[in-house]
Amino acid sequence: MKLSKLDLELLDTIADLKDVPKGALNIRLNGKAVIRQSSPNISVGPNTDGTGLLVEIKPGTQNETVHVPVVLTQAGLQDKVYNTFIVGENADATIIAGCGIHNESHAVSQHDGIHEIIVRAGAKLRYLEKHYGEGTEDGKRVLNPTTVITIEAGASAELEMIQIKGVDDTIRSTVAYVHEKGNLKIMERLLTQEDQKAESDIKIYLEGNGGAAQVLSRAVAQGSSYQLFRAALIGQAASVGHVECDAILMDNARIRSIPEIQAENAEAVLTHEAAIGKIAGEQLIKLMSLGLTEKEAIDTILEGFLR
Repeated sequence: MKLSKLDLELLDTIADLKDVPKGALNIRLNGKAVIRQSSPNISVGPNTDGTGLLVEIKPGTQNETVHVPVVLTQAGLQDKVYNTFIVGENADATIIAGCGIHNESHAVSQHDGIHEIIVRAGAKLRYLEKHYGEGTEDGKRVLNPTTVITIEAGASAELEMIQIKGVDDTIRSTVAYVHEKGNLKIMERLLTQEDQKAESDIKIYLEGNGGAAQVLSRAVAQGSSYQLFRAALIGQAASVGHVECDAILMDNARIRSIPEIQAENAEAVLTHEAAIGKIAGEQLIKLMSLGLTEKEAIDTILEGFLR
């Protein structure tokens, strides 16, 4: 199937795809898989009940990538998909996901993506997910990602979850289970504008001795938008965990941050910190002294903060 100029522009924004790449791939367009291909080491196919994908990365696979982006351009479409990803033992792979919505109607366009990820013993995973919306002011763009990830013994995963702009409502749910000597890092970057609303809920269960987890959140709220950030670390074994939330508040926006640590083992070491504030005046002055306008200075600061 030939993709339109609009389809390719959205794919470039959410997955850095300027054309259809070789290798493992699934492009979902308006609720249907329009391009699907496997590679020798990565199998991409339907799950057993036909509600989404089953992606299996063979044990020992090294330095390979699978792209699974979603694009919605059909007005008023309510799309839901259930995907399962299995990263085989001692593999080292990257999953590039994300969703872009273009809505020019008065109806609500919505995508709910439910992802189960299993990272087998000794494997390494990098998971990148970008969300983006565009279109008229009247048509809402709603994205609700759910991620459930299991980190088996000695495995590691790095999740980078980004909301670029243009998403009117989102509920982002992440639940993780970290086993013995497993390691998980979650980096969330979130931008809301106008009257947009975003809720992020992260729960990490440190179940095995030597397990470690880190959550780093960077958020910017502009206009009259509202953000709610919750992150809970539950230490059930001799483990280490840290939650860090930094946010910039602008205009009439509101941000609520609720970091939580829960130790159920005397050997669990859990920490958290949170900071919400405005852009520092000295930063603006310094950049404007270099010839930038106030808007250019603000944009530069925000871009660096969310990077």
